[in-house]
Amino acid sequence: MDSHRFDVIIVGAGMAGATVAAQLAGDLRVAIVEQEETAGYHTTGRSAAIWMLNYGPPDVRAMTGASRGFFEAPPEGFAEVPLMQRRAVVHLAPPGEEAELALKIAASEGTIQEISVADVVAMAPGLRPDYAVAAAIEPESFDMDVAALHQGFLRMVRANKGEIALRARAGRIWKQGEMWRVETSQGETLGAPILINAAGAWGDEIATLAGLRPLGLQPKRRTAIVLDPGGHDVAEWPLLGDVAHTWYARPEARRKLMVSPADETDSEPTDAQPDELDIAITVDRFQQAFNIEVRRVEHSWAGLRTFAPDRSFVLGEDTDHRGFFWAVGQGGYGIQTAPAAGRLLAGLVLGAVPEDLKHIVPMVDPMRFRG
Repeated sequence: MDSHRFDVIIVGAGMAGATVAAQLAGDLRVAIVEQEETAGYHTTGRSAAIWMLNYGPPDVRAMTGASRGFFEAPPEGFAEVPLMQRRAVVHLAPPGEEAELALKIAASEGTIQEISVADVVAMAPGLRPDYAVAAAIEPESFDMDVAALHQGFLRMVRANKGEIALRARAGRIWKQGEMWRVETSQGETLGAPILINAAGAWGDEIATLAGLRPLGLQPKRRTAIVLDPGGHDVAEWPLLGDVAHTWYARPEARRKLMVSPADETDSEPTDAQPDELDIAITVDRFQQAFNIEVRRVEHSWAGLRTFAPDRSFVLGEDTDHRGFFWAVGQGGYGIQTAPAAGRLLAGLVLGAVPEDLKHIVPMVDPMRFRG
């Protein structure tokens, strides 16, 4: 650290912390403290990485839509590769789920359209023709390059003289006058009038260290496996999943399939690892939908998706503790909403929320849990 005094200290260098730091570093002196050796080691680095407009509660959908322009046209020099690659999302309705699919289509305002099951099988020949009785497609979705996005924001922080301290776990946090103090595991004490809690699954722990009541954040484990699709060329397949969201599958590294049972198992904040039963469930659900023999699981992993009690984001100042800002509760939506969420929170810190995001502020206000 060049100095121990900053304008803003951010706890957590994942996507949430990196994005708001990038937005603030041009105006304020920013420091990020991160407990891991690598920024984005946990949730950010384990995302399924697809942008879907019709996914999540209203605040998420609004920020997802407001983030699209950034993916299409990031700032010059932000990344060396495109941040997006077109990939449609197909929603399948097995028998009994037709009504749920119809509701999804109706709520999408034309962004999801009905498609025949035969057309889906033509796009993804490994799908069993009798698995679904109805289907719909979300054609404007796209893959996101999570690593390029995250590293682009971190480069913006460094380019604006922001500090990023890795292997620096917050051990003590307290307020002294108008200054928040953070003592790290490296033995340094940092001070700033603004503290942003972007600690993901550890968000309530950081709040407790700082003397705040926790919000009731709940980390939930999600499992994923990688399979060989046999003789199928899956590079251009859409993401496929059932409308009840009990599984989804998408191409991985062009020649493989990544499959998840879309599980949400309550967990403590931890370095999540896949459970053998969840892996078996994943394989079973995949084989119910696809005529592809699973001879072995080539790779498996798990990550944590952390939700607030109402499953909406928590972005903003805890006005019972001035200068303490929350940036947590991103659930499974943190990557696709990152550009807008970073702009929104930076606007709240600077006192100038962008006009296109003002209507989202009440939906994500931390004080809704303090009533």
